[in-house]
Amino acid sequence: MRVLIAEDHHVLARTIATGLRREAIAVDIAYSGDAAEQMCLLNDYDVVILDRDLPVMSGDEVCRRLGDLHNPPRILMLTAAGSVDDKVYGLRDLGADDYLAKPFDFAELIARVRALSRRVPSTPPTVLRYDGIELDRARHEVRAHGQIVGLTPKEFAVLQLLMEAHGEPVAHRTLLDRVWDIHLDSRTSALRTTISRLRTKLGSAELIAAHEGTGYRLC
Repeated sequence: MRVLIAEDHHVLARTIATGLRREAIAVDIAYSGDAAEQMCLLNDYDVVILDRDLPVMSGDEVCRRLGDLHNPPRILMLTAAGSVDDKVYGLRDLGADDYLAKPFDFAELIARVRALSRRVPSTPPTVLRYDGIELDRARHEVRAHGQIVGLTPKEFAVLQLLMEAHGEPVAHRTLLDRVWDIHLDSRTSALRTTISRLRTKLGSAELIAAHEGTGYRLC
């Protein structure tokens, strides 16, 4: 999953980003409305966490513009404007998919982001299966031939993308973009190391194959 945080309070934005990354969610940050719009035009985000009070372009205007995209992200408004009227306006008139008032509980934010990501039409079933491997997206649990396998958040996210591809190759850049974030150098060994650990933990060096130097696929 990839999330954009559009929030002009730098400390809050970085705090939210840190928490989401611990959940194996790739996160980018925009500190103004115009930057948020441009990043959504350049990247495919599953969810945008959007503050209404942004500089240059308001969050309200960003919400309206993103709704006009061919494949718009889900929008979670995260704002201090928390009255019933504010919520109704954001959901009904601006087209936001969800609305959470500040201050908020981080566990609730995570739950709402994950719920929104499941509404995306291309989202696969909750449980994915491939050659003895079973990945439960809801429980965040993986079993190999019936035995639970302990994976880190990044390992889980990479395996999920590979299983969603059903044996088709997934490009290096796609894996990096969806599991890490915009700041990760494509030359890093993070992906290669993660793949190596997955092979070991899943008990098969042949399960995940490199595909012609461009990515990886399940065999």
